[in-house]
Amino acid sequence: MPTYTQIFYHIVFSTKNRKPSLKAERRRHLFAYVLGIVKNKKSHLYRLNGVEDHIHIFSSLHPTVCLADFVKAIKLGASQWIERENVLPDFAGWQDGYAAFTHSARDKRAVMEYVRNQEEHHKKTSFRKEYARLLAEAGIEFDEKYLV
Repeated sequence: MPTYTQIFYHIVFSTKNRKPSLKAERRRHLFAYVLGIVKNKKSHLYRLNGVEDHIHIFSSLHPTVCLADFVKAIKLGASQWIERENVLPDFAGWQDGYAAFTHSARDKRAVMEYVRNQEEHHKKTSFRKEYARLLAEAGIEFDEKYLV
C-alpha cells in the first residue's frame, strides 16, 4: 500500500546572532539554492522568503524525510554554498535551532501569503516580535532570553 501524507511545515530560522547578512540583492540566489536542496530531498516547496536576518520556508516533506534532517540539510548546504561562492560576505552562519509549525490544508493559502509578504511585514514588526507571536500562537512555551 502506498504512503499518503499531507503535512505542511512552516519553518523559520535566523542568521547567527540575528546578523543582517542576507542582503536583498543576493537572497534570490540563496533561495534558488535552497529550492534545489528541497527538490533533492524529494520534497515540495510552496513558498520561501525572508529578510536580512531570517528566512521562512513553507514546505511539505517526502514521507521518508524527517524534519530535523530536512532543516539540517538546508542550513548546512546553504552555508557551504554561501562560503564556497562568497555570495554573502557578512554571513557568519545560521542560529543553532529553528521553529517549525504544521498547518492544515485550509491554512495553506494564508501561510503562503504570509511568507510571500515578509519584506512588507518586517517594515512594521521585528523578528523578535514575529517569532514570539508565532511560538505563542502555536502554544509553544519559550524562554524570552533566546529571542534576543
